[in-house]
Amino acid sequence: MAEERALLACAVAQPSGLRRMRWLQPDDFALPRHGQLFQCLTALAHRQEPVDAVTVLWEAQHQHLLHSDFTPADLMELLATPVGTPEHWGEKVLQRALLAQAHNTALRIRAHTDAPANTPHQLATRSRRALAALTALRTRWQRATQPPQPPIPRPYPAPGPACGPPLPPRPPARADRPHQPGRAAVPRGRHRITDGPTLCAPASVSRR
Repeated sequence: MAEERALLACAVAQPSGLRRMRWLQPDDFALPRHGQLFQCLTALAHRQEPVDAVTVLWEAQHQHLLHSDFTPADLMELLATPVGTPEHWGEKVLQRALLAQAHNTALRIRAHTDAPANTPHQLATRSRRALAALTALRTRWQRATQPPQPPIPRPYPAPGPACGPPLPPRPPARADRPHQPGRAAVPRGRHRITDGPTLCAPASVSRR
């Protein structure tokens, strides 16, 4: 029970670790009272309220956890000596719960095996149900002990087609007229100038 008391004290001293301990549940505690107190801490953290000895005392009183066998003075004494980190003690509590669940699962399967009235189908079905709780607890244990995986970068999506109607095809470029050697280009709208004399057309002869 010492690890459970240390966990509660450290969780009050370092309440930021409660949000990272979603793998721990109140049923993992060996003493039900400690599990109920841990549920009070997680409820305060979920409501984003301050987590200290006073608020935990108020929440425990609201949940009717204080009585003659567990007085407010006992609660204050339990939370007075934090040592370590909540994650460390939480892993210890979860490890002990995993071992206890494995032992109980083995006893249940052994009892189903020794019962002569169980058929092979009933034995397989009941054993599978007994192993389901152990598998779920083992999954939470792996989540608590494995380091967090880095996020996988998502590839950018390929650019989609452009909006609007497609553009018309560009007309082919006009081919330039091939240059002929020895012939000068004549500008448009001007007369051609030659080296020889200018020939004039004969005047028309009027008929008498």
